[in-house]
Amino acid sequence: MTADDYRYMSRAIQLAELGRYTTRPNPLVGCVLVRDGEIVGEAAHRRAGEPHAERLALAKAGERARGATAYVTLEPCCHHGRTPPCSDGLIEAGISRVVVAMRDPNPRVSGQGIAQLEVAGIPVTQGVMTDQAMDLNPGFISRMTRQRPFVRCKLAMSLDGRTAMASGESKWITSPEARQDVQRLRARSDAIITGIGTLLADNPSMNVRLSAGELPGVTSEDAFPQPLRVVLDPDLETPPDARMISLPGDCLIVTAMAGDPRQAALDAAGAEVVALPRQGIGIDLDRVMEMLAARDINEVLIESGPTLAGAAVAAGVVDELVIYAAPVLMGSDARGLLNLPALTEMKDRISLEIRDLRMVGRDLRISARPGLARGGV
Repeated sequence: MTADDYRYMSRAIQLAELGRYTTRPNPLVGCVLVRDGEIVGEAAHRRAGEPHAERLALAKAGERARGATAYVTLEPCCHHGRTPPCSDGLIEAGISRVVVAMRDPNPRVSGQGIAQLEVAGIPVTQGVMTDQAMDLNPGFISRMTRQRPFVRCKLAMSLDGRTAMASGESKWITSPEARQDVQRLRARSDAIITGIGTLLADNPSMNVRLSAGELPGVTSEDAFPQPLRVVLDPDLETPPDARMISLPGDCLIVTAMAGDPRQAALDAAGAEVVALPRQGIGIDLDRVMEMLAARDINEVLIESGPTLAGAAVAAGVVDELVIYAAPVLMGSDARGLLNLPALTEMKDRISLEIRDLRMVGRDLRISARPGLARGGV
């Protein structure tokens, strides 16, 4: 590996980000073609069903691709889907070397694309900026390796850990800049989950309210698909006139009431109703995530009250917490951040790994991932 390998792979990773809001359910991929120290073609995969990054970069390079080195953030695909294999395209174009950041976690590809290139006499260098490449596609990797999406839970709180006044009043704890940042979190998510309590109390929209120009890589309103809106509603209490059902995009009601006659009104209103097993007073969250993965959902955002958020953390389905902390104090009578089972000893505490801290407007955004085990030093 050389300094140039890292430089050009960094460019490929930068390109891959251009598909952040439009590629689902496909992974984000960038490709850079370099010949004699010059970039002769580069591209990102932008939308499912359209050419992949390698094919687009090869088309831009034309004959200049012969003898070039290809830098790709993800192992080139080697199977026929809606588009032809990228490994075939690289071989046919006369690429002399391929540098791959990471293997494709898709079992239909994993290692086979690299093997095909090597059999064709093209040397392959692996493992350049692997961590950064993995950070591009946490949901795709999770779905392929764990058969469940990558799940974020968004929370907003005061500095004393409160989310609403005792009366339930909560608008607005955070700044306009933080709320705009949440819109971008929604936009990168394939599905947004909330609970029936939030729906009945707030009648939320749970949609993305950003224009195309505010999302990098999105060139028109039609190009951006709204995330699937999911309501966890064990007793099927969702009213057919709920705002999120009537908005553009799909709405899924997950209930434990299989065959309930109230489903007909929800069907007529445009919602889809799915029955899953009950767990305690709610829905089995593991089964919810398995069901969403089967629908090619890569990234999920939970936006809910403390009951569902706490249940999700306790069940171990949350991969990342995104917490917006506002510089205000709301007092001891205000409502807490998470409803978690009583943790009576220090060894029971849930450890978090802080992955990112940054200011968003006047608020602090904390991104943290639950540790592998409870407790810690």
